Order: sequence, then structure tokens, then C-alpha cells
Amino acid sequence: MRYAIVIEKSESNYAAYVPDLPGCVSTGKDIQEVDNNIREAIRLHVEGLREDHLPVPEPSVLCEYIDA
Repeated sequence: MRYAIVIEKSESNYAAYVPDLPGCVSTGKDIQEVDNNIREAIRLHVEGLREDHLPVPEPSVLCEYIDA
């Protein structure tokens, strides 16, 4: 499965979340670290859902950039 992630910059670090997996979030000091961390968070989140016999949401969020 391929999930969309959103990465946001704050004053001191980066944060990422997965719209299709509520509660699946991570932070990192730079984009590379937050990318690595959110990948691990997704893996653990999906693994936890499966262990608890809960449905794993299908990816549904689409991403697109718009020039303004």
C-alpha cells in the first residue's frame, strides 16, 4: 500500500502525519529524519492494526500541487 504523508516545518523541527491513518504521526530534526521516522511509524501502525484484528485503511488521499 502507498500512503500519502504531509510534512510540515515548525520553528525547530519537522512533523509528518498520514491522513489515511489517524494518529500516525512523527517528528524529526530535518526532512530526511522525519521521512525515515514516518515510514517506521506507518509500518508499526499497520502492524498494530493487524495484530489487533482491526481493518487497515486503504489509501485514499490524493496529493497534487497547484501553482498560484
